[in-house]
Amino acid sequence: MGPDEQPLQHEFGSRTFFVADVETLDMDGVRTVEVGSALWLIAFVGLLPFYGRLEESGHLWWLWTCLTGFGLGMIGLEFCRRRRKARLEREAAYAEVLGDDA
Repeated sequence: MGPDEQPLQHEFGSRTFFVADVETLDMDGVRTVEVGSALWLIAFVGLLPFYGRLEESGHLWWLWTCLTGFGLGMIGLEFCRRRRKARLEREAAYAEVLGDDA
C-alpha cells in the first residue's frame, strides 16, 4: 500500500465497516473555517441593532460570543492555511523524489 491508499474495510469485533472510495471535500478545512467565520460575523452584525434590547434582557453575551467566534475563526483560518501550504509543499517534494527515481 502506498502512502495515500486506505483499506476498503475495517473490522471491529464482529462488525465490518466498508469505506467508500471517494475524494475528500475539504482536506485542509480552509473553506469550512471561512464559512464558519463568515457566519459568526453575520450573526454579530445582525445582533448589533439589538444592542440595547440584549443589554436589558441580560443577553449581551450573545453579541460578544459572535465576535469571539469570528476572532477564533480568523486564528483557525491562519492555522488551516499554514497546514495547507505545508501539505502542498510536502506533496511537491514527494512528487519530485518520485520523479527523480523514475
